[in-house]
Amino acid sequence: MKPLAYAALVLSGLLWGVGFPLGKLALREIDAAHMVTLRLVFAGLAATPFALRRRETRALFAHPWVLGGGVLFALAFLVQFEGLARINVSLAALLVGAMPALIAVASRLAGDRVSRLSWAGVAAATAGAVLIGARPGAGGSPLGVALSVTALFLFLAWLMSLRRAPSPPTPTAMPAVTMIIAAAVLVPLSLALHGAPRLELSARAWAAIAAQGVLCTLLATAAWQFGAAQVGAATAGVFLNLEPLVGMILGVTLFGDPLPLTLAAGGCAIIAGSVLVVMGERDQGRIAAETAEVMAG
Repeated sequence: MKPLAYAALVLSGLLWGVGFPLGKLALREIDAAHMVTLRLVFAGLAATPFALRRRETRALFAHPWVLGGGVLFALAFLVQFEGLARINVSLAALLVGAMPALIAVASRLAGDRVSRLSWAGVAAATAGAVLIGARPGAGGSPLGVALSVTALFLFLAWLMSLRRAPSPPTPTAMPAVTMIIAAAVLVPLSLALHGAPRLELSARAWAAIAAQGVLCTLLATAAWQFGAAQVGAATAGVFLNLEPLVGMILGVTLFGDPLPLTLAAGGCAIIAGSVLVVMGERDQGRIAAETAEVMAG
């Protein structure tokens, strides 16, 4: 299952990265809070058939850790986009690049074993994300930075809450339930804080928002949770660095953003870090298997 798990993690990172240009297209016609609200509505609608078709999946709605995780997911998105409205894309990429290190530390504190080679991979990939984000002129308001950092910890709390949630009956069950809970939480919050969203949007804006919801939220989250369940949160966390990498590449190719030297260096570091993590986890598994054989003999 490991090759399939790594493929799912790569897919999730790519899809989350695609969310940057899609969001940029939609934000030309709608504000950030309303955009993320509609994004989660599309995700929730697409998730409904997967969440309601089995009794075991429907039972997840009543579990406190699943409910709490859905609320954290919604709050994280709301806080993140409020922060992104106050900082630029470069600084946002820098902050997102800190997420794998936070996941690795949290996993270690929770008792997971993380190999030294995997730690080196996390460090290399995080350094690559820092290089990508730390372009000259990157900046934003202190409030924007504070909100963005707060969003990272909310996402981390969501990931950690999944550890206490019951095992889902299918790979799509947990993300489907999470999307519906998150949409149910965020819609009234958004209405209370910002009023009703503007719906007179172009077909391109609607397509961008729908793609964000179905592909960059539901499918990406399902792929992430499937991969993380197979390889562990610390290993999976390094693939989050694909998000700023893909976002920056698409910004250069599709929107004509300048191509800094740090992009090439950061991209190489991210790829190298991902390889190191995979190698470290493979070695960790081999050592564990050999230890088990010795104890059994």
